[in-house]
Amino acid sequence: MTRMTRDFGDTMKKDAVPAVSADVIFASLRFPNYKIGVNNQIMETKGDPKVLSMKEVVARETAQLLEQQKRMSVRDLASKFEKGLAAAAKLSEEARLREAASLEKHVLLKKLRDALQSLKGRVAGRNKEDVAEAIAMVEALAVQLTQREGELIQEKVEVKKLTNFLKQASEDAKKLVNEERAFARFEIENARAAVQRVEEALQEHERMSEASGKQDLDQLMKEVQEARRIKMLHQPSKVMDMEHELRALRAQLAEKSRLYLRLQKELSRTKKGEENVPHLYELEGSETLGSYLQIQPCSDNTPELSKCSIQWYRVATEGAKKELISGATKSVYAPEPFDVGRLLLVDIISKGQEITLSTTGPIDPAAGLGTYVEALVRKHDTEFNVVVTQTGSDHPTESIHVLHVGKMRMKLCKGKTTITKEYYSSSMQLCGVRGGGNAAAQAVFWQPKQGLSFVLAFESERERNAAIMLARRFAFDCNIILAGPDHKAPLET
Repeated sequence: MTRMTRDFGDTMKKDAVPAVSADVIFASLRFPNYKIGVNNQIMETKGDPKVLSMKEVVARETAQLLEQQKRMSVRDLASKFEKGLAAAAKLSEEARLREAASLEKHVLLKKLRDALQSLKGRVAGRNKEDVAEAIAMVEALAVQLTQREGELIQEKVEVKKLTNFLKQASEDAKKLVNEERAFARFEIENARAAVQRVEEALQEHERMSEASGKQDLDQLMKEVQEARRIKMLHQPSKVMDMEHELRALRAQLAEKSRLYLRLQKELSRTKKGEENVPHLYELEGSETLGSYLQIQPCSDNTPELSKCSIQWYRVATEGAKKELISGATKSVYAPEPFDVGRLLLVDIISKGQEITLSTTGPIDPAAGLGTYVEALVRKHDTEFNVVVTQTGSDHPTESIHVLHVGKMRMKLCKGKTTITKEYYSSSMQLCGVRGGGNAAAQAVFWQPKQGLSFVLAFESERERNAAIMLARRFAFDCNIILAGPDHKAPLET
């Protein structure tokens, strides 16, 4: 009988390998490579370390898909899902092939076990023990193969789940792509409709503009023709006659106005019981803001005003206490915004005799001045062209300057040079000029600080009064009462 030699390394303990039933399935004609490791454990020899298992490949592909899902577009996502579906199909095919290979390995192990069993019956002694150990090793390999087969079945289930998931995701992605495409088409149609509506509106506007322009042109031509007809009907001499008549009517109206004021003054004196008192002086001028009042003698025997002592006052109501207007000691006085709604009085003292004249009624506001000032209040800074007619320093006069009235300060400039710039304070004074002849209605007295003062002449009475009202308005917002010398202004002004 032929003696068989051992080709095995260390022997295994019999109780280390569990027994296996005889109906184990062997699957391949090629015996795999195994080696015995530490503690007699059977280990499969690894081939290429770069080759990954099917489970690892599936996990890696799934992780990559989930990571890229956030930053991919809908179209790219659908493409990725289709590729993943193809990969899942490929993995399923590989699993099927591995299952077939596993079946072949079972067949091979069974044949080997049968051969060793038949050999065991023909040998005896030590060779029989070696054959028994080989049979135990084959049975251990069968157990490991059975375990590996279970893992393959589990991987097959996971691959199948992944395939179903990728199929569903691919269908969802396609559905999402179709929805986005339909939504984009809807938006494009809406945009086209909006553009078409805008074009129609523009065309309609152009048609209406053309029609309106044609109507305006026709109306203008009619007006020109009517003007030509009127010009043909009226000769130049008639137009001149009408202008002379208008001038005469204006002169008559001014004369009647002066007569009305004189009669009103006489009526007021009569009411006061002064009809027997001789009239030495009288006030002339319009009793409105923007004009000036002047004392006029009534006869040649009246004492000269230059030899008289004059003082102007303002009174809130008739019979109330007189409020002295500091510096108003001339025969001419131009009302300022503080005087609106108040009576003006003037005391004339000559040779021990005191004569008091008063306006017939309160000073009326200038028409449109309040609206003009309200418009200026909205600006941060308002400029007024002024001429410095008098100064309390060595600064040259009779030159054009710019007065800036701001919300926080006032500034006087000449060109790019700043003459003075001061914030609103209790030391600042601003009022109308008290005297100064016919130009008093256009001039103001301004003291930016102690020791520095100017007399500024504006372009018009309206500009002068607007500058005073605007500066007092801004100063009041800063809790400063801006008034003239020795004057206490009411808070509501």
